[in-house]
Amino acid sequence: MRHSKIFLADETNQNWLPMTETPYDQEVVLQIALAQYPDLIPGDQINPDNPRRWLLVRRELGIPGEMGGGNLWSLDHLFLDQDGIPTFVECKRSQDTRGRREVVAQMLDYAANGTELPNLYAPIFAKSD
Repeated sequence: MRHSKIFLADETNQNWLPMTETPYDQEVVLQIALAQYPDLIPGDQINPDNPRRWLLVRRELGIPGEMGGGNLWSLDHLFLDQDGIPTFVECKRSQDTRGRREVVAQMLDYAANGTELPNLYAPIFAKSD
């Protein structure tokens, strides 16, 4: 399959530099970029009339395996949108040897145990004395 090229124009729009796709050596590269620039998540593709805007709540958020249990998993990013809807983001490289089904199952586990979210991020917003 052939992909269209993307070009970056300079300040004068006189010079156009082709951008080339480069794989990430480590997932942490994308994780850091998403934490610093949440708008990399295409909120306008989710809702063009009211694009989602993101607030990073936490990176590497521990997720319990059962109600009231200890943390079993670690979510790469927890974002809230402007309506307070939580969004889970897990970064995976295309070279990841696990199958897509396993990764989807991982996200479903996170979401299924998301009933604990109010308890998970309440301490983040708690006032200190």
